[in-house]
Amino acid sequence: MEGFMEARNLTFLFYGFTAAWAILLFYVITLARRGAQLKKDLEQVKRLFQTAPEEHRERIEESVR
Repeated sequence: MEGFMEARNLTFLFYGFTAAWAILLFYVITLARRGAQLKKDLEQVKRLFQTAPEEHRERIEESVR
C-alpha cells in the first residue's frame, strides 16, 4: 500500500507542476501580446503626432500625458 501512495503522490505532483507551467506560459504569452499591442499603439500615436499641424501638437501632447 505504501508504494501505491508514493506513486499516486508523484502523479499528483506531476499534474501540479504541469498546471503551474501551463499557467505561467499563458501569463507570459498574455504579457507578450499586450506588449506588442502597446508598441503598435505607440507607433500609431507617433505617426499621428508627426502628421498633425504644429498648432495641434501641444494639445496632443497634453492629452497624451
